[in-house]
Amino acid sequence: MRRTTKKVDIGGVVIGGGEPIAIQSMTNVSSQDKNALLGQISELEDAGCQIVRIAIPDIESAKTLAEVKKEAKLPIVADIHFDHRLAIEAILAGADKIRINPGNIGDIENVRAVVKEAKAAGIPIRVGVNSGSLEKDILEKYSGVTAEGLAESAINNLKIIEDMDYDNLVVSLKSSDVVMNYEAHRILAEKTNHPIHIGVTEAGTIRRGKLKSAVGIGALLLEGIGDTMRVSLTSSPVNEVLFAKELLETVGMRQSAYDLVSCPTCGRTKIDLESLAENVDEELSKIDGLKKGLKIAVMGCAVNGPGEAKGADYGIAGGDGKGIIFSKGEIIKSVSEDVLLEEFIELIKKEGIETNR
Repeated sequence: MRRTTKKVDIGGVVIGGGEPIAIQSMTNVSSQDKNALLGQISELEDAGCQIVRIAIPDIESAKTLAEVKKEAKLPIVADIHFDHRLAIEAILAGADKIRINPGNIGDIENVRAVVKEAKAAGIPIRVGVNSGSLEKDILEKYSGVTAEGLAESAINNLKIIEDMDYDNLVVSLKSSDVVMNYEAHRILAEKTNHPIHIGVTEAGTIRRGKLKSAVGIGALLLEGIGDTMRVSLTSSPVNEVLFAKELLETVGMRQSAYDLVSCPTCGRTKIDLESLAENVDEELSKIDGLKKGLKIAVMGCAVNGPGEAKGADYGIAGGDGKGIIFSKGEIIKSVSEDVLLEEFIELIKKEGIETNR
């Protein structure tokens, strides 16, 4: 069951309050290159990204942000570190949200100046802390980086801005340690009703990063924690978005166009099931307008396959040069193995498309 949080509007994308979890990513091209930014933002939008974050390390990047905002369709979050003046410039440039760590942008008056501008613009502030930016007193109190320390730092930094009479806030805390990340979010969720941005920071390469994110983010989602999310991968931001969508589909928080099930193979398998399943998945992903929630089965045994996958809307099974196509456990037709994939995809295109498109 989702935790109850307040609603926050980020450039028209509402998070919190039970709204669907929004997918974010971050550009990795030069923040001074308008065309590169717009190109990548467009790619992210096509992939299903809903909110995009841009690093603002200098004044030229803030100026470029103003130009990007004129053409970009996605809400833009300005990511600020250390210099409060850049946060103010980003707000004036039209950022839909800013991300700051109040503890690293100078004294309290700097924070107050940023909050004043955010309040005037009516945009939210994301208070972000991570395991590499904990305050010295927190580190001393807990003898290093801990889940308790991360959560306490986040709450303390939220309070700094709340005490300035500003409540339009989102909070995030991240660690690359999956267990610490999970425990810190559980503690935080009990202590605030601000929307929470979740993720596992610096998760790594696609192979390792997907695994850490699946465990770390998936556990939080199943715990009911999270209102917006980013999968952090050392890869194209588009891959972050695509995997985020898969995660949400896997935990049942988004409905995919289809659910593909395939048997794990055994000694009875007499067909290249691994390649067949991969090819079916690839071909299905290219079809526009599939009926939502289609269940597709790819089985390795023509004898037992239809029965084992009788819950599938459509399925195939094969071996010894032959294949069958079935629906709800009933065989529709038998074909030779070399045309099994082609015949199956043609059937899906004929019967598995929404009729009211």
